[in-house]
Amino acid sequence: MNTLKHFVIWLDVPIEEVTAKKVLAYIDFVLNRNLKPKTINCHLDSIRGFYEYLRGEEELPVPNPVKRGYALRLSRPLPRHLRDEEVGKLMRVITKARDRAMFMLMLRSGLRVEEISNLTLDAIDLRRRRIYVLNGKGSKDRLVYMSNDAYDALVRYLRLRPRSRAKKLFLVEKGTYRGKPISVRGIQKRMEYYARKAGFKVSCHHLRHTMATQLLNADADLVTIQDLLGHTRIKTTQRYCKVSNLKVQRDYFKAMEVVVLRTAEESNFT
Repeated sequence: MNTLKHFVIWLDVPIEEVTAKKVLAYIDFVLNRNLKPKTINCHLDSIRGFYEYLRGEEELPVPNPVKRGYALRLSRPLPRHLRDEEVGKLMRVITKARDRAMFMLMLRSGLRVEEISNLTLDAIDLRRRRIYVLNGKGSKDRLVYMSNDAYDALVRYLRLRPRSRAKKLFLVEKGTYRGKPISVRGIQKRMEYYARKAGFKVSCHHLRHTMATQLLNADADLVTIQDLLGHTRIKTTQRYCKVSNLKVQRDYFKAMEVVVLRTAEESNFT
């Protein structure tokens, strides 16, 4: 049964008498039937299209009862992060110096794939182990830092990096475009190659998610993680709390120890 037929069968008034209020009632009806927001939005699109047809093709003087803003918000999937054993398995297959440096900076410094592609030599401060990310997402600049293993991987690549006039840090090493800056797609294709070698699905962005989750599990403040990742809103960073069960577990038992101790002290006192 198509989505429009569902609506017509449910109606208890003529089609031309349907109001916006009636459409809201229909949304409540399908919600109670446990339809997913994406499916409900498909229903609304069909109804809206039907009334546009009546107005445009049939020239019927009926208003469209499906108002803008009626579509339900789709829940965003939680960011996937790699488990510690998956990180180890992935890094073991990445032996090429350039690729290891690129992906270690994503994993340890939280750089986006576009930021890796645009990274320049003069944005690297090896002495202070920090990187200036210029014109990141939303045209924002930020400062990020390098862990010891990311620093080592980058230094190893810099020693092997071919001479080039290019200001970009990471270069194509073979083929027609040898010596030119590597593109976003070029980086993604390298990750796809290593994912096949490692034997599980992983994208460049998963490395960034992994860094955020690992920092949260290591009790880093949300505001610190927000700043390192360049999130405009703290809500974006808070989504990592939903996948960071280790911190929740640790916080629970730590707090519960205090609760139980206080309860015991009160019992002894009385």
